[in-house]
Amino acid sequence: MKRPNILLITTDQMRGDCLGILGHPVVETSHLDTMAHNGTIFTNAYSAVPSCIASRAAIMTGLSQKSHGRVGYEDRVEWNYDHYLAGELAKAGYHTQAVGKMHVHPARFLCGFHNVILHDGYLHTYRSKKSSAAENWFNTDDYLPWLRDKLGYYNADIIDAGLDCNSWVARPWPYPEHLHPTNWVVDKSIDFLRRRDPTKPFFLMMSFVRPHSPLDPPQYYYDMYINEEMPNPPIGDWAEKEDGMRDALIYNGYGGKLADKALHRARAAYYGSITHIDHQIGRFLQAMYDEDVLYNTIILFTSDHGDMMGDHNWVRKSIPYEGSTSIPFIIYDPGNNLGIKPGSVIDNIVELRDIMPTLLDAAGVQVPEKVEGMSLLPLARGEETPWREYLHGEHSFGIASNHYIVTEKDKYIWYSQTGEEQYFDLEKDPMELHNGINDEKYSQRIDYLRKILIKELQGREEGYSDGNQLIVGCSPKATLSHIKEDI
Repeated sequence: MKRPNILLITTDQMRGDCLGILGHPVVETSHLDTMAHNGTIFTNAYSAVPSCIASRAAIMTGLSQKSHGRVGYEDRVEWNYDHYLAGELAKAGYHTQAVGKMHVHPARFLCGFHNVILHDGYLHTYRSKKSSAAENWFNTDDYLPWLRDKLGYYNADIIDAGLDCNSWVARPWPYPEHLHPTNWVVDKSIDFLRRRDPTKPFFLMMSFVRPHSPLDPPQYYYDMYINEEMPNPPIGDWAEKEDGMRDALIYNGYGGKLADKALHRARAAYYGSITHIDHQIGRFLQAMYDEDVLYNTIILFTSDHGDMMGDHNWVRKSIPYEGSTSIPFIIYDPGNNLGIKPGSVIDNIVELRDIMPTLLDAAGVQVPEKVEGMSLLPLARGEETPWREYLHGEHSFGIASNHYIVTEKDKYIWYSQTGEEQYFDLEKDPMELHNGINDEKYSQRIDYLRKILIKELQGREEGYSDGNQLIVGCSPKATLSHIKEDI
């Protein structure tokens, strides 16, 4: 059998509930809905460490955070792993290409790809004058030189709209729509279809920076939602209702009670960015059809993590609630090459580490022994297969450093610096409105999940667990020592 082409589409910071097919009351995602309707959608997909670098390590290596070592956000830690998804496919005869965001170090590290056309968005560490010439964004970004060439002046920049890369402040894109980074990723991906090696199957990773801030969709997509009536974001009975420190005034803050009009603009721009990506995915699917490769291509769509977008008076990510940790996850096989049951909705707990073994399985390539994720193809085919009961997630985050255990029906959260615990019955309370940690009816279940976390953290260098109890106040780390020692 001829090996299929593989297309991995990743977005950055797209919530798992932002799909029309899942009943979102506002956002429109017609092409993604079609892919899910004719493919398989996973409704309990999570990011174990919900920020950019750690999530991409899970995607590229198939490892858990304990093994890939990135348990928070830290720039400039080199990538040095035995196996990469693209590298395994390249060794098996695939022509491999990445377009868009990588967020690895060094920035030009290929992670096994034959070629990378790079745009990581605005990364402070590389924009800084403290960067070496080799690391500075002048040498590590392919989009900005292209934008300047198209606009005809060398001072054009991705910050011209005045928006920050981690801000809730929103406005439309200031330049013509076809010059937006979302369009650029698809432009370059279509060009890859034209110039690929026709004697080999291809692996293309099409990696969008949006809907991650800056919240700057083209005017058309901003206008789609700015006058839309939107339901209020969920605010749990446990959430901070006051904003005495006025944190919501900070343009790139993590929380606080945003002004209603500011949050409305942010949500309009966020949803507009998602629909913009959806339409550009549709454009690429059409290009694949034109190139006669659509029906021999396996497509996996996901995001690296979500965005709180006002839920419980939080924005951004890195915290253990559904808006931050839950991600979209779709497998689409237009040519029915893999025997996937169209229209399947699967509620097993899946995670980004499962992408590598799934795509290697689809390509008929042996999965390296060190990979800890599991192929999703048996689930997608409707086969009976043993599966994980839970996922351990975490993020070092200062005083808000956290760990969570999530199952198909509930979630336990532990804040390592304060000892605060939370419990949510996700079957009855999917929006996490009620913290049931003190409800007697949940006490046995909470104790069970707490013991799972104690076991997961036993032996960790931070000292979070002695095997019998969780230990509060241990210093969190963003990167485990063994990763730095291997460099």
